[in-house]
Amino acid sequence: MQFPESWLRQYCNPPLSTQALADTLTMAGLEVEELDPVAPPFTGIVVGEIKEAVQHPDADRLRVCQVDVGGPELLSIVCGAPNARVGIRVPCATVGAELPPGPDGKPFKIKVGKLRGVPSFGMLCSAKELGVDEDASGLLELPLDAPLGQNLREYLNLDDTLFTLKLTPNLAHCLSVYGVARELSALTGAPLAALEFPHASVGHQDSLPVEIQAPDLCGRFSGRIVRGVNTQVKTPQWMVDRLARCGQRSVAPLVDISNYVMFELGQPTHIFDLDKIHGGLQVRWGQAGEQLKLLNGSTVTVDGQVGVIADANGLESLAGIMGGDATAVSDGTQNIYIEAAFWWPKAVAGRSRRFNFSTDAGHRFERGVDPAHTVQVIERITELVLQICGTADTTCGPITDVQPNVPAPKQVQLRVARAAKVIGMPVTQQQCLDALNGLGLPAVAVGSEAVAVTAPTFRFDINLEEDLIEEVARMIGYEQLPTSKPLAPIAPKLLSENRRSPFTVRHLLAGLGYQETINFSFVEEKWEQTLAANKDPIRLLNPIASHLSVMRSSLLGSLLQVLKFNLDRKAARVRVFELGRVFFKDAAVEESDTTVQGFDQPMRVAGLAYGSNAPLQWGVQDGRVDFFDVKGDVQALLAPLQASFEPAEHPAMHPGRCARVVLAGQEIGHVGELHPQWCQQWDLPQAPVMFELALQAVLQRPVPQFTPVPKHQAVERDIAVVVKESVTHAQLMAAVHAAVPAQTLRSAVLFDVFRPKKLKPGEVASAGALAHDEKSLAVRLTLGRQAEALTDADIDAAMQAVIAALAEQLGAKLRG
Repeated sequence: MQFPESWLRQYCNPPLSTQALADTLTMAGLEVEELDPVAPPFTGIVVGEIKEAVQHPDADRLRVCQVDVGGPELLSIVCGAPNARVGIRVPCATVGAELPPGPDGKPFKIKVGKLRGVPSFGMLCSAKELGVDEDASGLLELPLDAPLGQNLREYLNLDDTLFTLKLTPNLAHCLSVYGVARELSALTGAPLAALEFPHASVGHQDSLPVEIQAPDLCGRFSGRIVRGVNTQVKTPQWMVDRLARCGQRSVAPLVDISNYVMFELGQPTHIFDLDKIHGGLQVRWGQAGEQLKLLNGSTVTVDGQVGVIADANGLESLAGIMGGDATAVSDGTQNIYIEAAFWWPKAVAGRSRRFNFSTDAGHRFERGVDPAHTVQVIERITELVLQICGTADTTCGPITDVQPNVPAPKQVQLRVARAAKVIGMPVTQQQCLDALNGLGLPAVAVGSEAVAVTAPTFRFDINLEEDLIEEVARMIGYEQLPTSKPLAPIAPKLLSENRRSPFTVRHLLAGLGYQETINFSFVEEKWEQTLAANKDPIRLLNPIASHLSVMRSSLLGSLLQVLKFNLDRKAARVRVFELGRVFFKDAAVEESDTTVQGFDQPMRVAGLAYGSNAPLQWGVQDGRVDFFDVKGDVQALLAPLQASFEPAEHPAMHPGRCARVVLAGQEIGHVGELHPQWCQQWDLPQAPVMFELALQAVLQRPVPQFTPVPKHQAVERDIAVVVKESVTHAQLMAAVHAAVPAQTLRSAVLFDVFRPKKLKPGEVASAGALAHDEKSLAVRLTLGRQAEALTDADIDAAMQAVIAALAEQLGAKLRG
């Protein structure tokens, strides 16, 4: 929020310098982000009037002006401005004046000069040359009643300072100059000027019927009809200057008045052209498909979540955000309707972002605007309308005030002992009472140990005891708090031996060459429907962007977006992973400290590999990453646990190159290559390989158990069998381990797979060759016992058991 210091001091003027005033506000939580002068330094510039302007004898674009600056003689000044003419009053830099510093940082000093042979005793200035505006199209024209010869800095109050406050959302009551003045009065003890709202005399009894159909949208609606206004007048310069110093440009007198009162009192209002309203006004929620052309020229489509003001012909305004173009005031407006309302903060919050714009009114209403002074605000606007736009025919109607749902006063109690504990220093009940009452929070003593506060209507942030404690701390002064180290018992929380931390998982994946990414938990809805096959995702009521509208149930979409981002920047090899939550609807989940009722939020770990299977080097032949590379990474991540991989289908993965990961009989995730259709949609030249696992399963770690080194040497035997192509590695290993006791079989490893070559047309297979649907699998068995050596009979028996089991279970036969 930005405002000039002079406006603040009009309501509260403590004996503090500008810097001290800014420090006082900052230390009370109203951070003064910037202090800027209204205008850069310059001297010797006064108000002058052009008495004569004749054409320069030797230059078409120059005029020789005779300027009256209140001295005994007129000054002859050569000027090239297109608007230099007789009768206007403008800034005049006399000889010896210094203009604002230029690009070199040095001030420009005015001297007696000659322009095309004509002497010039000064300079007439534009707004840009003075540094007060960017307008360089001509001289800065001053009001005709500007005192001749008066110092321009004094006349335009250019020694003022602009305050820019960075307010937190709970300080909505400070989104006005008077609100800041109220805080400053409480902080310094300086008197606060009382607001006066003179009642305008009622000249007619006309009123506009208003029907509030949605009390949960609008709690109070006040309005007044004013007839016979003159909208073609010019906004007074003092109001234009104050608006400009608040960062608001002047538009038209009625609009300027509405904006001025908003900055002054914090209450956004709207002024309708009464003759453009058909029938009465209805305050309600929008209906799906309704459209409204706004004052900014854009046309929006509303739904049942957006509040509107409508008349008999359709929508007129977005409630609490922006007015409509259909009833906007213009130069031809003669009769107006002034509206001031209280909109519930939850009914306005986030609505502007739906339409990709924000307004000062919406910024205030979604934080909370005082509902108690809508009538007084209308009186203040009426006063300014009569003062600026009034004519002999201007008459005011009575104020109509509808109050269907005004917020009830909130009762909050503060325990003095609790305040002392939270603040970290002793406080008394009287200190709490003085601090709260000074802020306009009516506080009374409850016994000798507590204080009760009835929160005023302008303080929407007072809900809890901690809110009152914060106010007490602000008034005492944060700089007064003692510097002491906190004392707290530290009890180390040791991780169980059979679990590892998420940080260990991160380090393991980093060791495998993956880089961690952190992504939003909200994603595009089409990702959920296609990549995760989630037809009923969790929708956000207030998304930060229109396309990020649902909560993710898979991490794969986020990783694919990271891959696409890197590929667009010519990355050749990408390996990324993410640990994060995914979100599902689950009615079985109950409310607790770590869960939300009806929603499951498990943690997942997912990774993606793209490009070559190894970094560029001379010792390894370059090759593309494939399913088995990433499968190996998953096995390394789960080690020493042994998972099995079974063919499966996943909506984001290639139907024939996807497997589900099974650990202890439970499916914990999937690994596979991206589906070709998604490769095409994402415009990927190569299919990445991905995995996604349940983090809780990955965190499992068996406790190591001691096993003595065998005393006897192991025996190795190789066996090659011919099986059908459909036989999997898992089936083979299961049959081998079932055939030999665990105390005899130390390990079984598949070390060779052989498939026959495809025969050319007319070519005959040799005798004993494998059929086209067969393959040869070679397994190395390592046999040995802990306490005794194996005999030849034991070894032969084990081999025969393996051969028999393979033949019986898999239809295998020894390869000849």
